[in-house]
Amino acid sequence: MNTLEKTGAESGKRTERPKLLLIDGMAVLFRAFFATSVHGRFMRNAEGIPTNAVQGFLGHALSAQSMFRPTHIAVCWDMGAYTFRNDLYEGYKANRPEPPEEMKPQFDMGRESAYLLGWKSYGMNGVEADDLIGSLIMRWKDEADIMVISGDRDLLQLLAPGVRIAFMKKGQTVFDIYTDERFREEYGFEPGQFVDLKAFMGDSSDGYPGVKGIGPKTATGLILEYGSVEGVLQHLEDLKPAVRKKITEQLDMLHLSRELAEIDCHVVFDADMDELKVPEYGPDTVQALEAEGYPTAAKRLLNLFPETGEQEEWPFS
Repeated sequence: MNTLEKTGAESGKRTERPKLLLIDGMAVLFRAFFATSVHGRFMRNAEGIPTNAVQGFLGHALSAQSMFRPTHIAVCWDMGAYTFRNDLYEGYKANRPEPPEEMKPQFDMGRESAYLLGWKSYGMNGVEADDLIGSLIMRWKDEADIMVISGDRDLLQLLAPGVRIAFMKKGQTVFDIYTDERFREEYGFEPGQFVDLKAFMGDSSDGYPGVKGIGPKTATGLILEYGSVEGVLQHLEDLKPAVRKKITEQLDMLHLSRELAEIDCHVVFDADMDELKVPEYGPDTVQALEAEGYPTAAKRLLNLFPETGEQEEWPFS
């Protein structure tokens, strides 16, 4: 149910605070692909093109909408492997394997499928979806309650009052939800300091090393004690000799790793909250999904939102 909050004690009026659902499109698309492809389920359309990633993406997103009941929805997309972080570090994400052939045609199909549901999409060449999500959060965190659906723990740095991150956990209906309070309980410091933690630890998935020889336990201890990369550098003489040596010998990579880990929350692009209002689905929506070869997604839509149309009117293969 939507939460109603007072917007001003002097007026005594109550208005509905928007509930914005932000979906990390490519993260959901990849998870959906590998969840089904491991069993050989590619769900091909009439042209023989696999649709398992797209239909799984739609299933995850529709399930999230059904569970969290947002008033507004947007999907943020990565628009290619190359981003501004590759200019900073040639090895950024260079260790990631080439996408499977069955996955490649589903990138464009995934983005197009969002339009079938009437969801607003954002994507910019050279900019990661994380940066778009961070920028939308920065823009609207004071006026909306925000839920982000992703599998990328880098997004933990964006947690704030009214901002939650739901990590996909099992199937299409189980999410591991983080709040800023939960983050502080588990890590002992503020979400924004997660960037400094990763600067020391590095990220093997993204291909940057941080400070080699410093693992999660040592990195966490440094942040708890000194607060940030700069705080640690100001107290180098207080560190154990072995830790101090590792940091001083890899100082450039430490600074670079921090820069790579930090989400850019100041990307400039047009975004209007009114354009993100949750659409009304109807029989035409179901028909559009069927026509594009997404019968499983069409079933999911009808099951979660039965008001969309009479299920018996739509025969599914």
